[in-house]
Amino acid sequence: MLAPQLLRGALLSPFKRPRPDAPLDTTPRTRPAARPDPRHLTTYADLCGYDNAPDAALPLTYPHILGFPLAMGIMSTPAFPLPLLGLVHTSIEIAQERPLRPTEELEIGVHAAKLSPHRRGTEATVVTEARATDGTTVWTSTSTYLARHKTSSRNNTPQATGSAPADTTPLPARAEWQLPPDLGRRYAAATGDRNPIHLYALTARALGFPRAIAHGMWTFARCLAERRREHDTPGPVHVRAEFKAPVLLPGTVVYAAEGPAFELRSPTGAVHLTGTVLPAG
Repeated sequence: MLAPQLLRGALLSPFKRPRPDAPLDTTPRTRPAARPDPRHLTTYADLCGYDNAPDAALPLTYPHILGFPLAMGIMSTPAFPLPLLGLVHTSIEIAQERPLRPTEELEIGVHAAKLSPHRRGTEATVVTEARATDGTTVWTSTSTYLARHKTSSRNNTPQATGSAPADTTPLPARAEWQLPPDLGRRYAAATGDRNPIHLYALTARALGFPRAIAHGMWTFARCLAERRREHDTPGPVHVRAEFKAPVLLPGTVVYAAEGPAFELRSPTGAVHLTGTVLPAG
């Protein structure tokens, strides 16, 4: 289902002229009665390190996967002003009101919310919501995607997401993970996100990377799975992460955490992802 959208988005990309004041269609797209396929959920949970027990709650990141085809449908249309090729996922924020059951039926809605100037180009904010059968919103994610292009001096400001200066003190290391060269292909098979930068060194080099890179959503999901082992939260959860630098495949990364903060970094100290568990509610 995603292949035609990816192809359309790739073909339209050279004709897009991104700018923060471009018109943006904010009409939502919906997927009613979405329910995880048990085999697909098992594959995803195993790949991202989540508990796969029958009574385990739905992984915190999984509704994002349910909404991904809708998001791709929006970003691959002629009306979406940013080119799909080269679009970089820069941040994600998830608020979950309660644990979700794997057997639960959800209505998924996705819409593009706004465009914002960024020091390196233009950022789009895309919102995904999951609603229970009674109509209440039980899960929301807000993602930003950056289209890199030359900017005028008035746009040469800190990124529109407005993060505070990071503390340079390294967090204590909790685990070290060896990432195989086919991780991007395995995640693409599980989620449908077949961006060429994640698949092979050859296709990644064509888009400016020395070799294939891990999906940002895999790094985020893997960190949350590790954190859930240490701090399983039965109530509301609110978490935010920023994707700082690509993770090259194959490679080694270090998961570090202390209190509400967590990060993924290389053994040399280069930071790939920073995250914070925010107060719920």
